[in-house]
Amino acid sequence: MSKKRRVFDIDMPEEETIPTGKVGDDEPELETKSMFGLKPKRRGPMASAITENADSLKERQAAEQQIRAENDHLAHEYVQRKADGLVIDLIALDDILTEKLARDRADVEDEDLSELIGSIQEIGLSNPIRVQKRDDGRFELVQGFRRLSAYKALSADSDVYATIPATVIFTEEDLETLYRKMVDENLVRKDISFAEMASLAIKYANDGATDCNDADKAVAILFKSAGYQKRSYIRSFIGLMERVGGMIKFPAEISRALGLELRKRIDADASVVTLLENDLLAAGPDRLAEEEQAILRRAAGLEVDKKPFPVGKTGQKSPRKAKTVFNIARPEGTVKCTATAGKLELRLAKDFSTVDRVRLEQAIRQLLAQID
Repeated sequence: MSKKRRVFDIDMPEEETIPTGKVGDDEPELETKSMFGLKPKRRGPMASAITENADSLKERQAAEQQIRAENDHLAHEYVQRKADGLVIDLIALDDILTEKLARDRADVEDEDLSELIGSIQEIGLSNPIRVQKRDDGRFELVQGFRRLSAYKALSADSDVYATIPATVIFTEEDLETLYRKMVDENLVRKDISFAEMASLAIKYANDGATDCNDADKAVAILFKSAGYQKRSYIRSFIGLMERVGGMIKFPAEISRALGLELRKRIDADASVVTLLENDLLAAGPDRLAEEEQAILRRAAGLEVDKKPFPVGKTGQKSPRKAKTVFNIARPEGTVKCTATAGKLELRLAKDFSTVDRVRLEQAIRQLLAQID
């Protein structure tokens, strides 16, 4: 028996059409978790890690950029300071030449050089020398002739002093500027004499590389920072050194008063030069400073302070000039040895009173026996 399927109609209310993306007036708002005081769902650990890594990367890039900017600034500043001669380098002594500038120092042994050597050994070099870079990679000395000489003496005994602290001038400064830098430093010295300054002016005028061929004009160029009166004295000494400078062995010992008076005497009577030359030749090349001073004072018509030695004969040497100074390196420190007439002195940072008297006496006896 077959069943019949019943068919019937159902009346459905008509559905309202609402535009896409809009909510009808009577439709309630979409319910969210915030309406019920619920917290939104937290991000997953992967999303948090990605965000933190991105933030860290940004901070690192910002820090690197700041460091790079600071390094660039420091590099530019270093290059500029080095170009200005404000950076100290260690330069080998063999790479430093003293050919470009004529020196104002007399060609005699500097007795005070031993004191400078001792000071360098004890506390080091307080003030670096100044050099100019040459095209061949070597250096030309501008300031610090005595300091360089002291290092050369020390380097003979120790390789520690094979290099010397120096500031380097990289700019191509003209010869006049280099001379002025050398002179301005030497003017600070209390012991620089008018004869030395006059000799430098003469050398500058005779230097074919300069634009000046007049020693008097050279004074205005080299000693611009000196006072008018001082420049006037230097010019007076120029006339003296041009006439008798080649005969004088100790120009640094000539006082201002003696030099000016001798210049006046020579200007008044040219025969004084011949008489002075004869007396100096008769005194011989081994004459002492006191002998030469006495000869110059007589030529100037001044009273001689001390009785001069007979011309051509050697008298007793002055203790001040007959002095030998040297240093000996010891494990406990540097020994400064000074030998003068009737005196032998040893200086060392040690309490010799703690040494047994018998041992000390035997050591001194052996020393005297060796040098007798």
